[in-house]
Amino acid sequence: MTASLPDRLSTNPKSPHYDEALLTRGVGIRFNGKEKTNVEEYCMSEGWVRVAAGKTVDRKGNPLTIKLSGTVEPYFHDATTKTE
Repeated sequence: MTASLPDRLSTNPKSPHYDEALLTRGVGIRFNGKEKTNVEEYCMSEGWVRVAAGKTVDRKGNPLTIKLSGTVEPYFHDATTKTE
């Protein structure tokens, strides 16, 4: 298992940026210094996250998302518990 996170990661299995191994390990996101738990996709180099827009879904049942720009800091959940 690698110790670094990819530049871009998605929770949608149909996305080319989906990585089940990383997601099962537990990835957390700090966006503009605040913890976000509803992130669908992120990109560190471009500085954006996609979050669900409430409970709204499209006709295929996928959540509608909003793209927010700012500072993205992904981390592993298990890495934070080891240092405490």
